[in-house]
Amino acid sequence: MSSFFKNKKRKQKRKNESQAKSNNQSAESSELIDHSLLVNLDIIKKKTGNSSDIVIRHISKGTDGKLQIAIVYLDGLVNNQSIDEFLIQSMMNNSSMQGELTPKKALDTMCDNVIALGEVVIVHNWNELFLMLMSGDTIILIGGISQAISVGTKGGERRSIGEPTTQMVVRGSREGFTESIATNISLVRRIIKSPELWLESMKIGQMTKTDVSIMYMKGIANDKVVQEVRDRLEKINLDGILESGYIEQLIEDQTMTTFPTVYHTERPDVVAGNLLEGRIAIFVDGTPFVLIAPAVFIQFFQSAEDYYARFDIATSIRSLRIAIFFISLVAPAAYIAITTFHQEMIPTKLLIAIAAQLEVVPFPAFVEALIMEVTFEILREAGIRLPKAIGSAVSIVGALVIGQAAVQAGIVSPAMVIVVAMTAIASFATPSFSIAISARLVRFLFMISAATFGFFGIILALLVMTVHLCSLRSFGVPYMAPLAPFIPADAGDTVIRLPWWSLRKRPRLIAEKNILREGNHQGPRAPKSRGMVNSELEKSDKNE
Repeated sequence: MSSFFKNKKRKQKRKNESQAKSNNQSAESSELIDHSLLVNLDIIKKKTGNSSDIVIRHISKGTDGKLQIAIVYLDGLVNNQSIDEFLIQSMMNNSSMQGELTPKKALDTMCDNVIALGEVVIVHNWNELFLMLMSGDTIILIGGISQAISVGTKGGERRSIGEPTTQMVVRGSREGFTESIATNISLVRRIIKSPELWLESMKIGQMTKTDVSIMYMKGIANDKVVQEVRDRLEKINLDGILESGYIEQLIEDQTMTTFPTVYHTERPDVVAGNLLEGRIAIFVDGTPFVLIAPAVFIQFFQSAEDYYARFDIATSIRSLRIAIFFISLVAPAAYIAITTFHQEMIPTKLLIAIAAQLEVVPFPAFVEALIMEVTFEILREAGIRLPKAIGSAVSIVGALVIGQAAVQAGIVSPAMVIVVAMTAIASFATPSFSIAISARLVRFLFMISAATFGFFGIILALLVMTVHLCSLRSFGVPYMAPLAPFIPADAGDTVIRLPWWSLRKRPRLIAEKNILREGNHQGPRAPKSRGMVNSELEKSDKNE
């Protein structure tokens, strides 16, 4: 028993020592910068483990080189040309850096007359210094003063702007977001050239210090929703944020659902369109996907080119997408229900053909569908993970070979292969991947319901899903709006898409102020004279 208490005391002592050590380290990091240049450089080397990519350049200025200066930056995160031309050369050739210079005068001279770069910040403590150094800024340390200068020299290799890979359009912009948050913000600002486009930035992640920015249209976006987004982001306390998916999972209203309540896109025009409707965009550094909140269910079936095409074409295509979604959701379940419980719904000739196929199949329809669905999911994942050169070939050949072999072996029927293949194609036709993968998961629940109760089970599952969708919220906005609750004024951009000249108002539940987005009488107006142009030309020729 005594050894138990001794071990407990030792553990408590170790815990107290580790807490004291961490407190000392945090206090150390928040301490002010030292006067001694050698001490400061030694702290930087120890803190970074004397990493090989930390570059330190020593410069001597003033009378007889008495003033010692050190330039510190992280190789690979900076623009080397800016450092060489606008920092080091300016410091070496500037006449104001000659003669008698006190450390304080040298610091002021460099900030005002020497450094030919935009972002110049005076740093006082180690927390700020290491944050800026690790972000790609260049640090200038001067011996004899407990301050440093941070110069904005972020650079390095970045992926160039290319075409979006997940949201392809026939008509529309070919620009897509990159992994640079500054580039992504600039792409949106090129579209919306208004001072009312406000941006707020913060850093999230204790280790990664990831740059996160929220963008919204002041005067259009709901101030309560903006404050809610801001509060949820500020509450995040995590070691690191590596992608916008981290943020999405931490700020959504409800996690116990397969349906996404935050929209994400890699198209600047989609972000601009949603901002003009009153939504908030969340940019995360290191990912090309921008989050948009609040999101509604019908939004996941809209594509950017719906607003670039004529309203009748956009309406028909959007209606087709919604029908495709329901096909991908209930097609296998409907086949299971018909073949298991409701054979009277099948035409006689088709029923005889299906019965002949099922004679050699040893499994019920539910097991057939389960085998084929799992097989297709495996092929889908294999096609994504394999190298691009062979991924598509393996997935296509694998589907053909496995499907044909399964039919010949009598494991599944040909009709089931057709139904599952049609379901897989329908899931690919859904414009948003996040809602398509939700359908892939919910599909199995529909299959179980159909195998248990037939069409009654499918209807029951549809009712449960509808109730669940109506109960969801996205930052306080009903997920099924404007269908439930039904808002007639906003119904013109749901399943149907009315002409632009009739969509005068922004969504009521999204925008708080400035509801009107276009003037009166924007519809096309034909000229009063309905005569042909050639007839007018002929009359003028006769008069001449």
